[in-house]
Amino acid sequence: MDRPLRFCMITTFYSPFTFGGDGIFVHRLSNELARQGHHVEVIHCKDSYRLLAGRDPAKPYNDHPNVTVHGLKSPFGLLSPLATQQTGAPFFKMARIQQILEGGFDVIHYHNITLVGGPKLLEYGQGIKLYTMHDYWLVCPTHVLFRFNRAPCRRPYCFLCTLVHKRPPQWWRYYGLLKRAVKHVDAFIGLTRFCIDMHNHMGFNLPMVHLPHFLPARNVAPSESAQLIDEEPAKPYFLYVGRLEKIKGLQQLIPIFLRYHKARLLIAGAGSWESRLRRLARGSADVRFLGHLSDVQLQLLYRQAVAVIVPSICFDIFPLVIVEAMAQQTPAIVKNMGGMPEAIEESGGGFVYDTEEELVAAMDRLLADPSCRRRLGLSGYQAYQRRWTGKAYLNGYFDLIRRIAATRSGSPLHKNKIAIKNRGF
Repeated sequence: MDRPLRFCMITTFYSPFTFGGDGIFVHRLSNELARQGHHVEVIHCKDSYRLLAGRDPAKPYNDHPNVTVHGLKSPFGLLSPLATQQTGAPFFKMARIQQILEGGFDVIHYHNITLVGGPKLLEYGQGIKLYTMHDYWLVCPTHVLFRFNRAPCRRPYCFLCTLVHKRPPQWWRYYGLLKRAVKHVDAFIGLTRFCIDMHNHMGFNLPMVHLPHFLPARNVAPSESAQLIDEEPAKPYFLYVGRLEKIKGLQQLIPIFLRYHKARLLIAGAGSWESRLRRLARGSADVRFLGHLSDVQLQLLYRQAVAVIVPSICFDIFPLVIVEAMAQQTPAIVKNMGGMPEAIEESGGGFVYDTEEELVAAMDRLLADPSCRRRLGLSGYQAYQRRWTGKAYLNGYFDLIRRIAATRSGSPLHKNKIAIKNRGF
């Protein structure tokens, strides 16, 4: 018997109610599954987005007809995610989440659940349960392993560090709730091997599997492209794409371009550090802020850039901008930090740097030798086709589900001997 599967994605943020990569990832995965004929329901928390953004997003949902989205709102508004952050449970949203899960799902896939339900959420519902580790929340109250908001963290100082990050302590972390809840999950998915190694290092020792990120194929038609630079740039440019936050390291990159006059730096994104970074740029003609851009605009920028630069100073798990650049045959220059070097090592699609001198040397080489840029860009593109497409991801995803179902005699997938197939490929 072969039938479409029923998936439930549970996440705090979901596009357009999202700030970054986790919500975008869930949106892409949900719609890839839907295009293959599977039924997907998404549970996310509108209150959490409003708490942090202070408003609703300007754009509406944009999903395949096979995707049903439950954007949860509580009569208690912003108190709901705050209660979850403190108690580790859905609290005001508990009844609604349990009602949705009673509909029955073959697979329940958790993502960033910190404000939509906390660890208690892992106990709800029946089916194969997966958890993708988009950040370090399982081992770090601040999610980012950035000790005292100053440096990457390699051993816990959790209570004091939480206060430095201006977040209330999560008391449930000290009473065994997380340790009990994670036992309900069949597999924890790490997007990079570094992510898995760091979780092990920080004391999380349940089985984890490596399943890399993915980027759906999308070609930009000439009619879609928009000119983002008012005039043909007098200089080539390097590109930064991402949130404008301290941990992303732009405060170390911008001063280089105040002295480096061979190329410009274009910055696409927004965030709480934008005003500081603009002051740091001091009106330089070689540093330009473009704000938040659409996917179509970004693809054009990637294509025309000498390279994308990823200067994160934290243990970034896997900035998808690396793959987005490679999909446009553009090299990446990444700081030797977190999971970023893995993408370069596995693709040959760019350079890894430790020092400012190494970064400048990589930029100089790409500017002076266009054939080197083309060669690295092609290597990255070929690796993208092999490793980071929707097809590659879903082949691994369904293989994981199949292996779990084979070991669970009580699972509907096992009991009914349903063939689990990657239906679209």
